[in-house]
Amino acid sequence: MKKEYLHIFFDLDHTLWDFELNSKTSMHEIYKHFELDVLVTRDFDSFYETYSQHNKLLWERFQKGHIRSDELKWKRMWRTLMDFKKPDEALAVKMNEKYLEVLPTQKAVFPNTVEILTHLKEKNYSLHLITNGFEKVQQRKIENCGIAPFFTEMITSESSNSMKPEKEIFEAAFKKTGAKAEHSIMIGDNLEADIQGGINAGMDTVFVNHVGAEATIDATYVIHDLIELKNIL
Repeated sequence: MKKEYLHIFFDLDHTLWDFELNSKTSMHEIYKHFELDVLVTRDFDSFYETYSQHNKLLWERFQKGHIRSDELKWKRMWRTLMDFKKPDEALAVKMNEKYLEVLPTQKAVFPNTVEILTHLKEKNYSLHLITNGFEKVQQRKIENCGIAPFFTEMITSESSNSMKPEKEIFEAAFKKTGAKAEHSIMIGDNLEADIQGGINAGMDTVFVNHVGAEATIDATYVIHDLIELKNIL
C-alpha cells in the first residue's frame, strides 16, 4: 500500500533544471562577451572544466560555512583566471556579474520535467522547492524555464538562513507550507544535501540518479528518469 503524501518537495539544480548544460551555455556567452579566447585561452572546454572545478570546491566551502556567498561568486572566476596566468580581479568581478545575469535566463530542464510536474499537479499534490541557491537567481530560473506555476512555495538557503542538509531549512519549509514530515517526500539528486537532509527531517526521499552515481545513502526510492515518479506518486 502506497504511503499518503500531500506535499512534494523538489530540489531544483541538477534535479529539474539542467544546471550543467545551462551553466556551460552561460559560460560560453561570458567567454565570448569578454573575448577570453584572446585574453585567456582559445580552448573553451579547458577553460570551462577549470571553472567547474573551482566552482565545485568553493561551493563546498560555502556550504560548510567557510566562505561568504560574495566570495564564492567572484573567486570562482578569479581562481580560473589565475590558472591561466591572468590574475585580473576586476575582470573576475565583471565576469561573475555577467554570469549571474545570463545564467537564470537559460531554459534547459531534464527530460520529462514538465510532464511529471503536470501529472503531479493533476493528482492534487502540493509542490514546493527547497534549494541551496540564491533567492533571486532561483526565482528567475523557474520563471524563465516555465515551471514556476507548478510550485506553491520556494524555500532557499538565503530565505531560511540555513542550507541542506541542515534541519533548519526543512523546518522553515514545513512552517512556510504547513506540511508535516510524515506526509511529505523530498526529491533530489544530491545524496548528502537532499537525501540525508530529507531523512534527518523525517521525510521519505527519492534519489534522482541522472548520472548513474553510486548510492551511498539509502533513499526510500531511486529513479533514473523523472518520469519514473509516476510509479511512486
